[in-house]
Amino acid sequence: MSAENALLTILIEKIRTDLLVLPTLPEIAIQVRRTADDANSTLQSMTDVIAQDPALAARMIKIANSAFMGRSIRVTSLNQAVTRIGFSQVKNIATAMAMEQLFISQHEQIKERMAQVWSDSVHVTSVAIACLKFYMENNRQCGLNLDVMTLAGLMHQIGALPILTEAERYQTVFGDPRFLDQALNSLTGQIGAAIMRAWDFAEPYPEIVQNWNNPSYLTAEAGYIDFVRIGVISRTVADDGQRFALLQPYVERGLLPELHFMKLPEIGGVSEEIRAVLS
Repeated sequence: MSAENALLTILIEKIRTDLLVLPTLPEIAIQVRRTADDANSTLQSMTDVIAQDPALAARMIKIANSAFMGRSIRVTSLNQAVTRIGFSQVKNIATAMAMEQLFISQHEQIKERMAQVWSDSVHVTSVAIACLKFYMENNRQCGLNLDVMTLAGLMHQIGALPILTEAERYQTVFGDPRFLDQALNSLTGQIGAAIMRAWDFAEPYPEIVQNWNNPSYLTAEAGYIDFVRIGVISRTVADDGQRFALLQPYVERGLLPELHFMKLPEIGGVSEEIRAVLS
């Protein structure tokens, strides 16, 4: 059996027998989420938790002062930043920022792959948020949430982590990157959904992570998966004709204003602002 087939066989068997080692949510994210979900938590208790991680605290202040937050008066303290951002958004942002810590490896090729996965996730998320924001402004009855979109976008490829970690043991698969791409495309969703459930994330996160890359999974109403897919298309499809063909259904459904939506400052400009915050 080739190393490539061996890797795929082992991954599938470990998924089937529930033996695949899943990544654990970083402790700081667990603490922030627990604090946000506690009805007795205060602004100060949340500030105290975030202050334990200087890098996360700095990111929160950066986000609070970003153009995306739409405020002209700059905040200078973590307490002010948490107040401006709000408990719900702090919870998801902290989780997303902490996730970046998972995309690391001592193996050079794995490290490059993980860096690419995270970079792609940030790009997809920035486009998805910008498009959803535009859609919500023009569809007041939309029941979607930008906070959920942020976390769902950044997590949509979380299932790639165990695959890349397992692949580290089968060095020859890097001789044919197409095979690793195949493994990632076919198994990331299933593994990602398992990670979401292991982390006690309720719907819609497992559904989004498992089905965004499943073309047969369609919904009548606009959903988070639609905007993840729009972000993925804008990131991965270079040919204009193919990209426009894939985007046309979203224009017809009213999720996008036009095929050249990224040229609109309300979407392209906002996407750049979000990417700068998340990067």
